[in-house]
Amino acid sequence: MKTDDLVAMLATGVAPVDRRVSARRFGFALLVGAIGALILMQMAFGVRPDIGTMVHVPLFWEKLAFPSVLTIGALGAAVRLSKPGRRPGRLWGVVAAPVVLVWLCAIYVVATAAPDARVALVMGETWRVCPFNIAFLSVPTFIAVQVAMRGLAPTAPRLAGAVGGLLSGAVATIVYSLHCPEMGVAFWAVWYVLGMLAPTALGAVIGPRVLRW
Repeated sequence: MKTDDLVAMLATGVAPVDRRVSARRFGFALLVGAIGALILMQMAFGVRPDIGTMVHVPLFWEKLAFPSVLTIGALGAAVRLSKPGRRPGRLWGVVAAPVVLVWLCAIYVVATAAPDARVALVMGETWRVCPFNIAFLSVPTFIAVQVAMRGLAPTAPRLAGAVGGLLSGAVATIVYSLHCPEMGVAFWAVWYVLGMLAPTALGAVIGPRVLRW
């Protein structure tokens, strides 16, 4: 077979690449995951009874902003990692920035508080259950995101799995914030972060198996 004939045969039936496939897969995954997390939250915990008052409190929106910015950064990183040879690049800064800011604020709050109040600022009232609740609510998004990434072409499956887990943890934290009564930045800096690290670690562990192609 001549080279020209071979090239012509290989090119037969080739369709253009759909550049929106990643957006559709991740969009659907986040929609399914967020709805699933909301259903689980309502069934297991319920929305905090004073939510109507909280929506007028600026600190409540700051509480939501923390995981929301993390969600944006993790989503961008996950989309990039789902493409062959791509890395998050500057998106790592978007992921790190809210964590660093919350930790800096937490350190200031604890350092300037009375010594006998510092432990209470960090522990709050729900530290025993908070990380586990976030990890629990992350399950729907975790499954949906891993399925979405598996249908693409990640070439760093462990890192991709970890970022997918972080994304699911961030979405779960947004949803959990509608229930969680804790309003202290020192509490978020420790227990919210630990809750998000659980699915992140799980994603790193199972990524090489689940995302292999």
